[in-house]
Amino acid sequence: MGTLARIIETVNNCLWGLPMVLLLSGTHLFTTWKTGFIQRKIPLAVRLSLSRDKSSSGDISPFAALSTSLASTLGTGNIIGVGTAIALGGPGAVFWCWLTGVFGIATSYAESLIAIRYRVRAKDGTMLGGAMYALERGLHLKPLAILFAFFGVLTSFGIGCGVQVNAISAAAAPLVRQAAEASPRLAVLLERWPSLPALAVGLITGLITCAVIFGGVRSVSKVCERLVPFMALFYLLGCLAILFINRAFLGKAIVLIMKSAFTETGALAGGMTGSGIILAARYGISRGLFSNEAGMGSAPIVAAAARTPNPVRQALIASTATFWDTVVVCLITGLVLVSSLLSGSPAVSGAVSGAGGLSGGELTSAAFAQIPCIGQPLLIFGIVTFAYATILGWSYYGERCLEYLFGKKALFLYRFLWIFVLVFAPVIQLELVWSISDTLNALMALPNLAAVFLLSDVIRKDTLYYLKHLNEEA
Repeated sequence: MGTLARIIETVNNCLWGLPMVLLLSGTHLFTTWKTGFIQRKIPLAVRLSLSRDKSSSGDISPFAALSTSLASTLGTGNIIGVGTAIALGGPGAVFWCWLTGVFGIATSYAESLIAIRYRVRAKDGTMLGGAMYALERGLHLKPLAILFAFFGVLTSFGIGCGVQVNAISAAAAPLVRQAAEASPRLAVLLERWPSLPALAVGLITGLITCAVIFGGVRSVSKVCERLVPFMALFYLLGCLAILFINRAFLGKAIVLIMKSAFTETGALAGGMTGSGIILAARYGISRGLFSNEAGMGSAPIVAAAARTPNPVRQALIASTATFWDTVVVCLITGLVLVSSLLSGSPAVSGAVSGAGGLSGGELTSAAFAQIPCIGQPLLIFGIVTFAYATILGWSYYGERCLEYLFGKKALFLYRFLWIFVLVFAPVIQLELVWSISDTLNALMALPNLAAVFLLSDVIRKDTLYYLKHLNEEA
């Protein structure tokens, strides 16, 4: 296992080195320029996301598509991922993560537009779209389309399944163990099989997920439409409570984040290992991509299923997922963590001074421990609900990629394997799962970014036309 981890880390150092940092940053800047700084239309996009148009073709409402997209992006990347970025890249990683979100709105918009523009209607009437259809129908690059779909299937098992259920297990398994140890018979079983609580959490997660994903996109979107606003509100209320507690350190936190993003800073506190602009940018951008998925081409897959009279209209709605996910939630999380480090609270100081360095999960847990009594339960609730929603969203992405490759006949096997991974992934080393996910993120992003670049003139033309005739089509 150690050899595999070292190999994956070597691959990640190549994939997520300076070339990928420049490629993603360049794509975000390029699409921002090509779309005429589409970020300025975010207020319009938010308003459109709340509207309904049942007369248009598609499977689900625009808001349901957005909720499913947010379900897949509002995952552990917003909680543990931001903490990991700070632990590995220093406080400056927060700035790069946030900046990835700001400019990533344009990339999210662009990739969603071409996914919807080149979508197809299947024999059963469902709408299918994504980078694979844009590559095939818009550019006639079938080999790249196959590569995207192939990496999409693999990525779904990593970022969308293994990472998320591992996070659920890390949060819930200790509670299961504590309850089981109250029984002498169960305590004996725990001594013989220490991984039993983790497997129990995986089994429960698998059963609950099974009841949803076999209902297709309408079932998944219905659950996400109800779960996402509720879980996001509770998590943000917890973050705002911590910011209020640390209000005296907010100014210093912002200064430190900005300074660390552009200077060769040393380690912050005993457990912070990040130093250097490139290191901060690498972990900030990679965790930003993991969080909002702008550039990966995943979220546009569900955007293509939405009922919409115009691809640009739904692309605007889809771009708000990046805004809420990274520009708002990840920024608030970053401020919570950095201000908590500066506050010197006993919970954070104890975690930082612990042996072996400070991990992202430990940093986040210590920060929420500042809220008396309900801090830790609130964090556990946030991790479990965010991760479960991501599992649902990514199950749909993986299914559509697999359907593109092999047709609907392969979906039953995919769903069976999905449940299998949910049950047994909790016993896999979390750091290895994160590393594999980083690798697959980059491999999935490359063909999608090629589609965005090569179809940029189409994106620009459709955008300008829609904005010119906004009153007629909005």
